[in-house]
Amino acid sequence: MFVWEALHDLTLIILIVCAVVSIAVGLATEGWPRGMYDGVGIIFSIFLVVMVTAVSDYKQSLQFKELDKEKKKIFVQVIRDGFRQKISIFDLVVGDIVHLSIGDQVPADGIFVSGYSLLIDQSSLTGESVPINIQEKRPFLLAGTKVQDGSGKMLVTTVGMRTEWGKLMETLSEGGEDETPLQVKLNGVATIIGKIGLVFAVATFSVLTVRFLIEKGLRNEITIWSSADALTLLNYFATAVTIIVVAVPEGLPLAVTLSLAFAMKKLMNDKALVRHLSACETMGSATTICTDKTGTLTTNRMVVSKTWICGTVKEVDSNESSKCSLASYISEKVLAVLLQSIFNNTGSEVVTDKDGKTSILGTPTESAILEYGLHLGGNFDEERQACKFLKVEPFNSEKKRMSVIVALPDGNKRGFCKGASEIILKMCDTVINSDGDTVHLSEERASDLLDVINGFACEALRTLCLAFKDFDNDGSNEISVPESGYTLIAIVGIKDPVRPGVKEAVKSCLAAGITVRMITGDNINTAKAIARECGILTDDDLAIEGPEFRTKTPYEMSQIIPKLKVMARSSPTDKHVLVKISRSMLREVVAVTGDGTNDAPALHEADIGFAMGIAGTEVAKESADVIVLDDNFATIVNVAKWGRSVYINIQKFVQFQLTVNIVALMINFIAACITGSAPLTAVQLLWVNLIMDTLGALALATEPPHDRLMERPPVGRTESFITRTMWRNIVGQSIYQLSLLLVLTFEGKQILGLTGSDATAVLNTFIFNAFVFCQVFNEINSRDIEKINIFRGMFSNWIFSGIMLATVAFQIVIVEFLGTFASTVPLSWQLWALSVAIGAVGMPIAVVLKCIPVGKSKNNVDSEKQHDGYEPLPSGPDLA
Repeated sequence: MFVWEALHDLTLIILIVCAVVSIAVGLATEGWPRGMYDGVGIIFSIFLVVMVTAVSDYKQSLQFKELDKEKKKIFVQVIRDGFRQKISIFDLVVGDIVHLSIGDQVPADGIFVSGYSLLIDQSSLTGESVPINIQEKRPFLLAGTKVQDGSGKMLVTTVGMRTEWGKLMETLSEGGEDETPLQVKLNGVATIIGKIGLVFAVATFSVLTVRFLIEKGLRNEITIWSSADALTLLNYFATAVTIIVVAVPEGLPLAVTLSLAFAMKKLMNDKALVRHLSACETMGSATTICTDKTGTLTTNRMVVSKTWICGTVKEVDSNESSKCSLASYISEKVLAVLLQSIFNNTGSEVVTDKDGKTSILGTPTESAILEYGLHLGGNFDEERQACKFLKVEPFNSEKKRMSVIVALPDGNKRGFCKGASEIILKMCDTVINSDGDTVHLSEERASDLLDVINGFACEALRTLCLAFKDFDNDGSNEISVPESGYTLIAIVGIKDPVRPGVKEAVKSCLAAGITVRMITGDNINTAKAIARECGILTDDDLAIEGPEFRTKTPYEMSQIIPKLKVMARSSPTDKHVLVKISRSMLREVVAVTGDGTNDAPALHEADIGFAMGIAGTEVAKESADVIVLDDNFATIVNVAKWGRSVYINIQKFVQFQLTVNIVALMINFIAACITGSAPLTAVQLLWVNLIMDTLGALALATEPPHDRLMERPPVGRTESFITRTMWRNIVGQSIYQLSLLLVLTFEGKQILGLTGSDATAVLNTFIFNAFVFCQVFNEINSRDIEKINIFRGMFSNWIFSGIMLATVAFQIVIVEFLGTFASTVPLSWQLWALSVAIGAVGMPIAVVLKCIPVGKSKNNVDSEKQHDGYEPLPSGPDLA
């Protein structure tokens, strides 16, 4: 299939036709086997080009299949054999009971068993934008739909391709990847180069044909035509078509795809799953990263380390029993209310596996509080069975709280609420004392409690308040969750340490001209403390709360965003607005991290959306371009580094290819105009085409990134792809190669002292050999566009080294053993040494060229102005 696709290239089809005609005419004029050589040589070269292209396409498709499989890996919580466990959706079977919560994708068709306020978005299946409320009277759930609100359990009835979603998928074939912005840009470059090549090809063919006809006219043979004349014209045509093959840089899109596929594969090993090819490339230009705090900058392994209960602040020691220490200053009544609040008002569960081992399933924050409850001596199952749930409002990032209402064993009703400290504190008008009685929460006491919350926050602790409210027993179960009148039970401070390596990753971003902003739902003091620890927030920077940010006009926002480093107590809408203003008004290239369902708009709005692989909901992952499998900020920085590597690798390849293009086109055209024959034949040009297109793309597009990439500012949106530095290198090398090859073409026999009947064949072979070695050394020069030391990391890159060795080895085979097909003759060792020396001279010339300063383009200057405080890259001799 891949071979067939590679053969669809129009220029290759024309060449095959030329080859077949060449064989037919050759057999008629020169007989067997001499008449076969030219045609078979062209066919063999085409076969080589097609096979290399097909193999690289096949390898790419394997990589994409592997990545596609990885994309579809989703884990769900199920009850099977009486135990709750985490399994892959591919392992789901009919009869499993699946737990669903906000942001989950329904993994199979099934029936609702139990749950609270379960809202399902079926738009992906039915096109209906209004979410459906699932309950006993409307119990059917369909695979592929998404949980918009609430939580529930469902019994699996149909899995895989038998589900409604599966049947729909069978009728659709998944669309391929869209072209990336860089591919679009390069396709434009390729079209222009192709048109220039077409003009040169037509000119070369015209000049050769006209000269041939004039020479026939001068010999008075214009009316006498033989099959040899037809073969000569056919060879001219084949040379012209080959010039088009060489000029059309089909290697450009290939280089982009190869580079991106290589980067995707490597990033997969580094815990980043790239869902869209363009994201990897765009990330190289990112100027801002808006990141969550919890789980991205921090480890997301939370533990309650400090509490305030009944007026006393207490450090939590995991080694001693908290129940004993609490008993010294609170009554059993307070402890009972506290445990009721912890175990009933939670979205997590304490489960026991087949081996009797206890574990907590749920979010890290919920798990930390449950762990604290168990530490106090509480029993999860006993507390849950003692109460009957009447209403549940799961936690969501807009309200920043979770509430439940339960019927107690004595028949009374009690509501529990927990969430963001300041929000819950405002909902309380009483507080529980050490005897278990409720006392009025005066303004003075509320102010003291705010000081406690801020004190916890300044220690980088995440603070939550737990509260309860008793209801009058009117016999009705229809009750709504109140917004006020609660009694405060406790304030808990949860420790979530900063991830190892985050500080270095942030430092690396700042050096690379990338601004890092922390956007979190936490208390502003907690956010500031963590931001300072990570190196995000300095004394001159601004930290703001979401409600304050919301009140500003777009213009005011655009004025404060450049200094804004921390946004606390933010809602998903705030994040969306921040991204929108940064992109539209400040022209930033913005990367955003998100894990919740409500983060989807911001992930979609951003240039690059990162979803968290562990904490992220399926809705967030669907909207993201990259899934960070380990939820680590350092992984995001790694994607930026690989993105820059992709961009610069393509630049290296373009510099290399344009040099070959200019020289190959000019040498054949000028020689054709002056001597009436092209020094490089169709087969030789096809070999050069293979070196510079497919093999060149493989060698230069798969260079791994180095740390120096993160020491330069990002590439601006409007910056020209082919920079002035690249033009300097291209023009310099082209002038050297062209002048040298033209001198050899016209004066080579005298310079090299070639005589005899085979002098022309030896000279043309030597020109071809010198030309190929010029490209080999120029490919090494292209490894670094600006720096003089081009050997750094070369020998550790086995792909590059292997391609260089293979190119040289095959060149020896072509010249020494395939002369009949490639129109070459064996060369003496002196001429081989001279060919290599001519190619090697390109290296000191590259050093001289890199010492010539080039002016900055206007776009470059604008890009640097955008990142105040960053020095421009050095130029000249100090580059080395």
